Amino acid sequence: MSTDLRTLIAEANRAIERAGLVTLSFGNASGVDREAGILLIKPSGIPCASIEPQDLVAVALDDGRVVEGSHRPSTDTPTHRLLYREFPEIGGIVHSHSSFASSWAQAGREIPALGTTHADYFRGPVLVSRPLELAEIEGEYEWETGRVIAETVRTHGRTPEDSPAVLVASHGPFAWGPSPAAAVEVAVALEAIAALASQALMLNPTRKPIAPQLLSRHFDRKHGRAAYYGQEGFVAEGRPR
Repeated sequence: MSTDLRTLIAEANRAIERAGLVTLSFGNASGVDREAGILLIKPSGIPCASIEPQDLVAVALDDGRVVEGSHRPSTDTPTHRLLYREFPEIGGIVHSHSSFASSWAQAGREIPALGTTHADYFRGPVLVSRPLELAEIEGEYEWETGRVIAETVRTHGRTPEDSPAVLVASHGPFAWGPSPAAAVEVAVALEAIAALASQALMLNPTRKPIAPQLLSRHFDRKHGRAAYYGQEGFVAEGRPR
């Protein structure tokens, strides 16, 4: 597996700590090497700020066995593994318990698209999952969490690109992107979006979502074949502009 990929994933873990998305050791970032059939993820219980490339644990995508590493992988590894298997277009995943996004998740509320900051990343509201059922909690809990996330995206007719994060009810956000750095970018943007929505609805509780035309204009200028934001070929935070 690539040394460069290890470096990028270690940096993604440190980046979510620097961005203030992590409390204690509650958070993790991973990346995938699809050719090798493995994902690399932060070890369980180790603070994101201290992660170095050699600390990461390599886990097989097909059966979840540890392929390389002396630590136990994050307890959220099955969730990451299911998402990589269900969404072959994603290359990095970030899970955090960031304050504002987790508040919306714990409230069981999707985040309405109230402004253009939101529209730059999501083609519609930030989705919230249904609560896990008792059998899912008592069974393969982390795997079922991933299944519920994928279910949430698909049942709303969305794709991993136009819905690059889901709030897991009573838990917190999972965000993703084409690379570990892109997943970090989405996680940072999501926390800002959640904070803006919280504050906007405090100021105006009856505020309605952004006009669909304005939402589409902002989303489309940054995503897809007709995107014109930024510079051609320039990559910022792992995302083409």
